[in-house]
Amino acid sequence: MGNLNKDDKTKLETILKKVADEWDLEIFSLKVQTNQNPIIIKVIIKKTNGDDISLDDCALFNTPASEKIENSNLLNCSYVLEISSQGVSDELTSERDFKTFKGFPVNVELNQKNSKIKFLNGLLYEKSKDYLAINIKGKIKKIPFSEVLKISLCTLKD
Repeated sequence: MGNLNKDDKTKLETILKKVADEWDLEIFSLKVQTNQNPIIIKVIIKKTNGDDISLDDCALFNTPASEKIENSNLLNCSYVLEISSQGVSDELTSERDFKTFKGFPVNVELNQKNSKIKFLNGLLYEKSKDYLAINIKGKIKKIPFSEVLKISLCTLKD
């Protein structure tokens, strides 16, 4: 089971930034899921000029990024590199996102160990420092941030 410490993640980010620079891309976010086997490196890229990222861009970035990671010998375990773009269906991360999309349907992925519920679907209500509140069929549910894995825009399913 691979484990990445903060230094490793920083090194990884540096490697990926170098690759991104060559393609006029920037790393929007980097998440390493070490609880998976193989570990998953999720990279969200965006174009420096603000244009949309295509699947081709993701594929183009994937090859040199993978080679650089291999050559760095940073990871001594198997991993999966997932390159994606910051699309509209994407994760809400910044404060601005939360203000912009208040009232929009969101999908909240939870990481509660003991709970059978993995996803909550509702309307984005508010975000505070400690919790996320979503409106589920008229009831406001507050979810502590420690239990939120990711929040993404979605279409509401009944």
